[in-house]
Amino acid sequence: MPSENCLEGKTILVTGAGDGIGRVAALTYARYGATVLLLGRTSSKLEYVYDEIESFGGKQPAMLPMNLEGATYTEMQQLERLIDKEVGQLDGILHNAGVLGQLTPLEMYDVDTFAHVMKVNFTATFMLTQALLPLLKESDHGSIVFTSSTVGTHPRAFWGAYALSKQAVEGMSDIFTQETQNTTNLRFNCVNPGATRTNMRAHAYPGENPMSLQTPEDIMAGYVCLMSDASVGVRGQVVELQPKD
Repeated sequence: MPSENCLEGKTILVTGAGDGIGRVAALTYARYGATVLLLGRTSSKLEYVYDEIESFGGKQPAMLPMNLEGATYTEMQQLERLIDKEVGQLDGILHNAGVLGQLTPLEMYDVDTFAHVMKVNFTATFMLTQALLPLLKESDHGSIVFTSSTVGTHPRAFWGAYALSKQAVEGMSDIFTQETQNTTNLRFNCVNPGATRTNMRAHAYPGENPMSLQTPEDIMAGYVCLMSDASVGVRGQVVELQPKD
């Protein structure tokens, strides 16, 4: 279990911070002492999370509205400069934003949907990571956490672009680790939240009883640990938060 205030003094950016796991992670990071930067495409949702953090006395967060599907690399570089100017540091990123796409055979997969899923889940994740690396390298213990899935580690029929995007994310984390482990203090890891009560899970498994699943709050210890100094030295891993026996 994370120690109290283990994220004190850290600034952490969370993508997809407006709802689901991203919202709960942002709130949790704030409760453990971090300054949280809320990135998402829907300003009204970010405002709600912002108000929630302020309501329990967390450090003042920042809202960073951005649609990852349409955002350019130049805009992401501008975001890096904005964070540097207004906040002065960045110690971690939780790449949580993602889309499911279609559950259908690859031979029938709509190519526009395929491109959309790959852009949000993989390409934009890479672009944002690269754009923010200059700030992250200045942190004593920078942590970048990518969100994967069981179908990323073990691709499964009919999961199409979602599975392929998560497989690519795991490969990206591995390559970043190999390229930085001897020259920086950065650590790159993936987290697999497992079956969790979210809207995406409900769309993927419409017949499933959501009350049988863990909530985002139930799995937050792993998310906090990967951002805290307790995980210094953990690099290039895929951390399963609900491992099966």
